[in-house]
Amino acid sequence: MSSRYTSAPELQQHRGYARVFQPGHLTFGFIAPLESYPDSPGPTLQDHAQLARRVDEAGFSAIWLRDVPFYDPNFGDVGQILDPLVYAGFLAGVTRNIAIGTAGIVLPLRDPLIVAKQAASIDQLLGGRFILGLATGDRPVEYPAFGLDFNNRAERFRDALAIIRAATETHWPVHASRFYGQLNGDIDLIPKPVGPRMPTIIVGQAGQSLEWIGENTDGILSYISNPILIPQIIERWRTVCGQGIYKPYGYGTLFDLDRDPNFPLQAGRVLRAGRNALIEHWKRQQDQGVGHVALHFKPQRRHASEVIDELGEYLLPHFPSASLPVEPLPMQARS
Repeated sequence: MSSRYTSAPELQQHRGYARVFQPGHLTFGFIAPLESYPDSPGPTLQDHAQLARRVDEAGFSAIWLRDVPFYDPNFGDVGQILDPLVYAGFLAGVTRNIAIGTAGIVLPLRDPLIVAKQAASIDQLLGGRFILGLATGDRPVEYPAFGLDFNNRAERFRDALAIIRAATETHWPVHASRFYGQLNGDIDLIPKPVGPRMPTIIVGQAGQSLEWIGENTDGILSYISNPILIPQIIERWRTVCGQGIYKPYGYGTLFDLDRDPNFPLQAGRVLRAGRNALIEHWKRQQDQGVGHVALHFKPQRRHASEVIDELGEYLLPHFPSASLPVEPLPMQARS
């Protein structure tokens, strides 16, 4: 696949995107929080800064931050608790190389110009390591709290993404919006992202067709519990992206790394296995075209530090992250 597909030129040297997404290669990251909480709706966040450094130093490609504004007892999970864009700014100060991404910002619940300002600011603090993952959310109960209509979220999502792109990719933009404000060329958003543009990926499907996602974004981070479906999903995804164009398909999954390295693979809502079965499983998926797997600690029965160390020692040599020699920018936060 690596010789037949290439990323957009402006993304091939993007410090965050290129670390996570390379044609023909599978990389690994973690969905925050970096701890297990199988019997609780939320984590403790104990030692979360130290664990973020550990993941960074081990060589993983990304830390992904979910957007969960409220605790909904019917859903039962509040993610990493902290606002993802605030948290991304904090992680800029405690990491050096790893990409920080959102998985994903519930865009119809937020003002797109504020998202653009926050995302570009975070990208500057990270020295170009930020990936903007966007979604429409899966909790209808949140929408009334914002006075918003759940049923038109897909249309507002498209409108909001167009505004973000206009504000971050052009100077003195002129852009008409159906649901939000107008940009008339008399103001300019500052700062702009580090690179020519900020990479955007869709988390889930955001109420959009696969064709629209392939045409208008830089990749998709989905959810999959049945590995048998992967080849046909990727075949269709490649078709809608266009011949020779690399836009990654990845997925997030709950997982439980067994202490026995030879424990067989159990695929379902939770991916459970020992490291040897996982390595073989992911080698097959790399051959099938999977570009990234984001691992979620929630059901994990071991301490996160043990799992990070084991995967770092035994998994990452088979699936290394890319490393781009980029000098830190003046705005990049220092620990």
